Amino acid sequence: MSRFAERYGPVALVAGASAGLGEAFARALAARGLNLLLIARRQDALDRLAAELRAVHGVSVRSAAADLAREDLAEVALALARGAEVGLVVYNAAHAVVGPFLERPLRAQLRVIDVNCRGPLTLAHLFGGPMAARGRGGILLMTSVASAQGNPLLAAYAASKAFSLVLAEGLWAELRGEGVDVLACRAGATRTRGREASRPKNDGPLAEPDAVARAALDALGRGPSVVTGALNRVAAFALGRLLPRRASIRIIGRTTRKLYG
Repeated sequence: MSRFAERYGPVALVAGASAGLGEAFARALAARGLNLLLIARRQDALDRLAAELRAVHGVSVRSAAADLAREDLAEVALALARGAEVGLVVYNAAHAVVGPFLERPLRAQLRVIDVNCRGPLTLAHLFGGPMAARGRGGILLMTSVASAQGNPLLAAYAASKAFSLVLAEGLWAELRGEGVDVLACRAGATRTRGREASRPKNDGPLAEPDAVARAALDALGRGPSVVTGALNRVAAFALGRLLPRRASIRIIGRTTRKLYG
């Protein structure tokens, strides 16, 4: 724990921190001794979480209620981080539009790009420079096993997660020599508010947010990406390495239609 705090402290910024995986990351980082900056849309949820983490772990917690799709995200993050030495950025937030691509509004599809692509790029650029100047730090981008191939009914979401995966891999190669660890965490189906809100049918086993957050933090500094969960690793290997790409797309499409068709 002390080595983790020395490497990635004293302050971690978690985007999308009010529930689910973001909340799990906040709890895990507080348990590892890092002070926190939390960004999410719901101030009431952020306030409850902050009060708990201060009481249980004795850490400092500041928060900002903000939509991660907003154009002035950089200004919001800089204001929240004023005077703080941010040694770790965790970008967990994601937006998904479920259904036939042409039947869903363009505005909703563009929001996927704003939250899932522009947001992580903004925060990585904003805080990556000071980390590199100090010679230490970390950037963790939550992506998905859906990033490996096209996904019918989730076309924009899967494409955006591929962006985050490739962005993290590129930054891993660029920044490792500067002392900054970058990781893409490719998670599978996880028990979150977003998952529940999408109302999937015949949902299979779900990973618990605490387990995913712990596995991602443990993998930081060990390589450019990690797939959490043994079954997800098997599936990712088969879909990405063993099967022809068109077969992988068909399999993912059938699975998605069973969930949302």
